[in-house]
Amino acid sequence: MTKKQSKFVKFTHKFSKVERHAKKNILKRVSSYRQFGRLLNILGPGIVTGAADDDCSGIATYSQAGAGYGYGFLWTFPVMFPLVTAVQESCARIGAVTGKGLAAVIKSNYNRKLLYMSVVLVFVANTVNIGADLGAMAATTRLFIPIPYALLAVFYSILIILMMVFVSYKKYVKILKWLALALLAYPITTFLVGQDWAEIFRNTFFVFPTINADTIYILVGILGTTISPYCFFWDTSETVEEEISHKRVGTSGQDPKLSKRFLKDIRLDNIFGMSFSTIIAWFIVIVCASVLFKNGIHNIGTAADAAKALEPLVKGFPYAGTIAKVIFSIGIIGIGLLAIPTLAGSSAYAISETLGWKEGLYRKFSKAIGFYAVIIVATVIGLAINFFGIDPIQALIFTAVFNGIAAVPLIWMIAKIGNNESIMGEHKNGILANIFVRITFVVMAAAVLALFYFLVTGKLH
Repeated sequence: MTKKQSKFVKFTHKFSKVERHAKKNILKRVSSYRQFGRLLNILGPGIVTGAADDDCSGIATYSQAGAGYGYGFLWTFPVMFPLVTAVQESCARIGAVTGKGLAAVIKSNYNRKLLYMSVVLVFVANTVNIGADLGAMAATTRLFIPIPYALLAVFYSILIILMMVFVSYKKYVKILKWLALALLAYPITTFLVGQDWAEIFRNTFFVFPTINADTIYILVGILGTTISPYCFFWDTSETVEEEISHKRVGTSGQDPKLSKRFLKDIRLDNIFGMSFSTIIAWFIVIVCASVLFKNGIHNIGTAADAAKALEPLVKGFPYAGTIAKVIFSIGIIGIGLLAIPTLAGSSAYAISETLGWKEGLYRKFSKAIGFYAVIIVATVIGLAINFFGIDPIQALIFTAVFNGIAAVPLIWMIAKIGNNESIMGEHKNGILANIFVRITFVVMAAAVLALFYFLVTGKLH
């Protein structure tokens, strides 16, 4: 072999190495894109439910916790995470295995009187919540655009009703998934403000809670807005809608076609959704504790009040306060557009399944008039609440108490259904799920009883 031939062979060998390396990189990137695409496909009812859990009234509750008690309630989030995850994953699995919504399963197998009572409580709580969320969205928008409050509230109500009635389920779910990104506004605001992270983590993981007459209201509010009955109904029914969308179950009530991968995807969806929800709520408390509480602002009326209060207090670089207010406000409006349909939709699923009406966002309006009528009525009543002069904080407390009361019997029923072999077959709850769902029941029941005790004894003002 000549020198020229030898050089050519070496060059060809080097080129082949580079080519192989380039191909490996391309395949890795393709694999990464596929995995990301698969993750987006997996995320559905769980991520939407988790995002809706941090609705405008939830933001107001978390903001009040941070403004009123500083870092004092950060311990609740690592405690609540396994509880809310276990309950929501159980709800989703019930929907997946039975092909029915939660109300329909309870109605077919258990005490109907208990179901009727829970559904009424859920409808009332959801409707008040819708009113609080519409008010927060309108008030927040007014921070930037001088349009009358009433006009804005009406605009958002009509927009949400039209979207739920006329947009197809597949498109609507995609819209809801992207709206969930609005919650990233709160971590961004947290880092914008600057934090003492050592103090934050100490209060999150190493502080023993103090529960008394002064803290019980806000504790029940946090529990009620995090472990919420509307999320139970929504997650269960939306899992069924996903099955119908993917042709795993028909509309005539036959058993769903299940696979291990599908059930695993449901679990991942709910774990991701509840992780997202819990972390965002934790960030909201941190923002308000580090800015409002430390500057002597201890009372927040609405989520919009929290956004407005940030502006003059956040410093560090030019317009830092304005940027913080804008980002915080984007979260309120974006998540309101996601949460109100979830609230109205969960009421519609619960009532329709209880009364035996046809239900589902996959159905056209003419095929499920009762279902869509509940959505419209709940939204309109929620809108009307904003013109009755009701104090927003009292409305939030009322909602939290109703959610807390309604959650107790529903969690008990979720535990029974999830462990009932005749309903769930081989897919009934495991040991960990049983333990955490039952702990959730005990925690919620204890919180509600403690609240009533302080109310009856006159220690609560």
